[in-house]
Amino acid sequence: MNYLAHIYLSGESDLVTIGNFIADGIKGKDYKKYPKEIQIGILLHRNIDTFTDAHQTVRKSTKRLHEKYSHYSGIIVDMLYDHFLAKNWSNYSPIPLETYVDAFYDSLEDHYDLLPLRIQKMMPYMMADNWLVSYASIDGISRALEGMNRRTKNRSSMNEAVNELEEFYKDFENEFTLFFEELIVFSKQKLKEIELKNNTQ
Repeated sequence: MNYLAHIYLSGESDLVTIGNFIADGIKGKDYKKYPKEIQIGILLHRNIDTFTDAHQTVRKSTKRLHEKYSHYSGIIVDMLYDHFLAKNWSNYSPIPLETYVDAFYDSLEDHYDLLPLRIQKMMPYMMADNWLVSYASIDGISRALEGMNRRTKNRSSMNEAVNELEEFYKDFENEFTLFFEELIVFSKQKLKEIELKNNTQ
């Protein structure tokens, strides 16, 4: 899953949310250098990724893209799913997306010193262009895909995936909806398990 989904699936704790958000850049046992709640968020992130990568519905989405985008298809589907989460946000939260995202940005600023350098450098761009809210529109997710393509030095052609999004829009949306319902249940249960394990150590 991409940024917005990981943030949403983190529960109520700001530090668990930050851990989930920064987890991609934390390798191996380096997570143990962080406060307990951030550790929980990092471990939750890893479990969400494992569950997502193995899920048949997600594989159905990635298969649609694999011939053209190869190993980048999983990254693209993560981003497309964030589009559907942002677009249908009111189905998942009573808090408006803009309000929710503003609170998350405030939390990042409040805990700035805990963030890896990579995230500290990314934050100004993320906030200035309001990435998380922009995902709700096709234009916004198109800009995000263009940014990812630039990071691969234009090797991935990910910027072109907006074409598949528009062509198979309902298919992707239905797959996201089915999968995300299961992921919410999984994440809540896994968060409880990780918290319980960490509290007894």
